Amino acid sequence: LIIFSLCLGLIFLSGFFHMKNKSYRVSKSHEELLIPLTPCHAKTNVMFLKTHKTASSTVLNIMFRFAERYNLTVALPADQLLHLGYPRTFLAHFVEGFEAIGQNYNIMCNHLRFNPLEVKKVMAANSFYFSILRNPIPLLESSYIYYKNNVPAFRSTKDVNEFLASPTKYYHPADYRENIYARNIMWFDFGYDNNAEDDAKYTQAVLEEIEQNFHLILIADYFDESMILLKHALCWDLDDVIYFKLNSRSQDTVQTLTLESEEQIKAWCSLDWKLYLHFNQSFWRRIEETMGLKVLEKEVDHLRTRQKELMETCLSEQEAVGKDQIRNKALLPFQSGAANILGYNLKHDLDNRTLRTCQQMVMPELQYTSYLYTVQHPHKKRKQLGLPLLWTS
Repeated sequence: LIIFSLCLGLIFLSGFFHMKNKSYRVSKSHEELLIPLTPCHAKTNVMFLKTHKTASSTVLNIMFRFAERYNLTVALPADQLLHLGYPRTFLAHFVEGFEAIGQNYNIMCNHLRFNPLEVKKVMAANSFYFSILRNPIPLLESSYIYYKNNVPAFRSTKDVNEFLASPTKYYHPADYRENIYARNIMWFDFGYDNNAEDDAKYTQAVLEEIEQNFHLILIADYFDESMILLKHALCWDLDDVIYFKLNSRSQDTVQTLTLESEEQIKAWCSLDWKLYLHFNQSFWRRIEETMGLKVLEKEVDHLRTRQKELMETCLSEQEAVGKDQIRNKALLPFQSGAANILGYNLKHDLDNRTLRTCQQMVMPELQYTSYLYTVQHPHKKRKQLGLPLLWTS
């Protein structure tokens, strides 16, 4: 009986110590116990639908770093493309090597227009699907600045308020390919008609379909809270979701919306507005059900503390700088429209390992896509960015 009890005790102890350190995690900085969770394993098959102007470039950087950390295969755009066929509806052959690799990709996160049946051909059956939304009011202002030169509906107006005073005067559905950024862009990214009539039955059916296709929808307006929710959903470590804000623009390019313009956006982009309201509610409900606000607040504090530590380690200015202040042109983000897209300067005296970590944290989207493409497909021609290379080997 004593031997039997000893065996049971040993089995219990070995089980306890073999649990991944995610079940009872102690914060290194605060040395305090967070909530005990059931043991879980990090999800490594993940599809992120990258929506436009929603902090999604920062999420893409998180996904790429995770892929590198665990040596995962990323579904990257074929040939010289830097997106997965966008704005065309996604097809599996837009992915480099799909014919050879088939359904064996772990991570998918470059821009695409969602098409569930084709995405499922690329991603493993047990993949976790998530996306991110943003309040359509600041989103439309951001789109206006970023795509001012490319979108016919924006081009002939002096500012965003003039466009919103009478959008139908400038927006012609016949130019829908060029004009997608001017109306219900998130609805379009999810694969639906951004010029569809806002019919209650139709919108409800779409919202239900999105709920079926995606395990989680994050909210860019609560980005840190979103990262904590994502960390829990994927069973990742805190350092997996640490980030430096990427593809943001300088404040002097932000236009102030009038109250009339804000109300107009709710009507003009009513499909996006309904999408946002619906998933903003489900976001907070998910937090209440999984961890509660107190734990969320504590974990957000840990995230911000760790982020601050990394910024102090990596960055010479401790913050993002304007395009003209970026010293290493290999780290210059893509510039678009009237926006001044910010980037970072790294410290000079970093050891090789720290330098590599810091470079990954600040790597703009196009450069990171191009780099991973070269690593995964060394015999293919490099993607041409017209920028110096950070890593040449």
